[in-house]
Amino acid sequence: MKNWKYILLSVILFPLVGMVSSCSEDTTEEDEFGNWEQKNEAVITEWAKNTSYQKILTYTKDATAQGLTNSDYIYVEVLEEGEGTESPLYTDTCRVAYRGHYIPTTSYPEGLVFDQTYTQKDFSWDRAYTADGQSWVDGFSTALQHMHIGDRWRVRIPYTLGYGASSYNSIPGYTNLVFEIALYDFWHPGEKRQPMKSRVIDIE
Repeated sequence: MKNWKYILLSVILFPLVGMVSSCSEDTTEEDEFGNWEQKNEAVITEWAKNTSYQKILTYTKDATAQGLTNSDYIYVEVLEEGEGTESPLYTDTCRVAYRGHYIPTTSYPEGLVFDQTYTQKDFSWDRAYTADGQSWVDGFSTALQHMHIGDRWRVRIPYTLGYGASSYNSIPGYTNLVFEIALYDFWHPGEKRQPMKSRVIDIE
């Protein structure tokens, strides 16, 4: 008879264990991205104070405009310098390799990766896949218009120059974007380029 009592107690408590586990996971997720707007605003302030970053005004604003803020700039760290002398125009098509992620969080100390053309840990010009395109967020486009072929930059983009205050696909609103961008080539409207050969990607 006692055994039946234990079985009945187990039946009652087992779902509660799952509920506690689920609540714990939800709480962790909330902590991870809680106060997301405030966290991202604070990071923009930190970027603006970092004198080692190159500060570039978005191409959508004039340097003489009134009321410019830290969110009107991208913050660049040059990882490699190319030998090119010209930069793409807004209307040009660019061939790039990139990896984009969020600002660091507890579970993602380097930032959650949300998009990339290569997956190997260390970037390689010869092994990274590339993408051709014209349509990029404002911060990404601003960077490209200052890059030369062979440049590889880490570009920090305030959310106002990214996807803004609203969610976009899986990206939460107010998300600053950090991209590593390598510029392979660019060409003007009406010009064409041969597709690049497929590259092998090392998954680590």
